[in-house]
Amino acid sequence: MRSRKIKIVGVPLDLGQGRRGVDMGPSALRVAGLNSRIRALGYTVEDAGNVPVVIAETAPAGDPRAKYLTEVSESCRKHARWVEGILRGGFLPLVLGGDHSIAVGTVSGVANFYRGKKKKVGLIWIDAHADINTPETSPSGNIHGMPLACCLGLGPVELSRIYGFTPKVSPANVALVGARDLDEGEKRILKEQGVHVQTMRDIDERGMRSVMQKAIDIAAHGTAGFCVSFDMDSVDPTVAPGVGTPVPGGISYREAHLAMEMIADTGQMVSLELVEVNPVIDSQNKTATLGVELALSALGKKIL
Repeated sequence: MRSRKIKIVGVPLDLGQGRRGVDMGPSALRVAGLNSRIRALGYTVEDAGNVPVVIAETAPAGDPRAKYLTEVSESCRKHARWVEGILRGGFLPLVLGGDHSIAVGTVSGVANFYRGKKKKVGLIWIDAHADINTPETSPSGNIHGMPLACCLGLGPVELSRIYGFTPKVSPANVALVGARDLDEGEKRILKEQGVHVQTMRDIDERGMRSVMQKAIDIAAHGTAGFCVSFDMDSVDPTVAPGVGTPVPGGISYREAHLAMEMIADTGQMVSLELVEVNPVIDSQNKTATLGVELALSALGKKIL
C-alpha cells in the first residue's frame, strides 16, 4: 500500500436517502472490530472520530428534487477538508458511511490534495446503482443517488464545485462495477459522459477477475492512483442484508473479496470508503462484519 498508516473517519450522514439508519453505519463497523483488525495487519491506525453532521429532525428537507441539499453539501465540505488533511499527514483515509452522498466529500478531498501536486486521480465505484442522477433526472430527489454525477461535475453546484473546480475525476478514469439497478436518466448520462460500466451481466459472463482488471486499468491510467467507493448494496442481500437499498442478484461473498484483493495487489488505492451499512435492518451486524472483512482484503490481507 501507499502508506502503512491508516486514519479512520466516520461520516454518520443519512440525509441523502429516504430510509433511516445508515447514520449508525460507522458505529456498526467499529463495533465489528475494524480498528483492531487493521492493526493486526501491521498498520498504524488512528481514528479521527466522526465528521459533525445535521440530523433530519433539525432541518427541513427543502427542494424535493434535491432533499437536504444545504445540509448534505455542508457535511461534504467539512468531510473533504478532513480527508485532505489526512492525506497531508501521510495517512490513507478509510471513510465509514453514512449514505453514499458522502462520496462527494471523499473524492473532493482526495482530488484537491493531488491537484496540488498537479496530478489527477481515478475512481472505482462498486455499487448496485450508478448514483449518477441529477435533480432533473432523479425519481426520488435523494442525493445518495447523485454523488457520482457530482464528482463528474454534474448536478448541484453546491456539491459539484467543492473547492471551486470541477470535475473531480475524469469520466475516462471512472469505472462502475456491479451495476444492476439503473434509472433511465442514469443510462443516458452514463453514455453521454463515457463512464465505463460493467454490470452484473459482465461479471456473470466474464468473471470478477476480468471485470476488476479492466476497472483497475481504467482508474489507474495516467493517474496518481484511485479512490475506491464500495457501496455495501453491491453485494447480494443474502450476504449483506443491512443496506439502505437492497437489490437481488448482487456480487457474491467471494467475488467481493476478490475485487478488494485485486485492488490491494495494485498498491494504487489512495482512499477507501464503505457506505450504506444500515444496522437497523441488519441481522447480528452481519453486513458491518462483512464490510470490515472487505476493508482488510483491500488493505492486503491474504488467505495464504
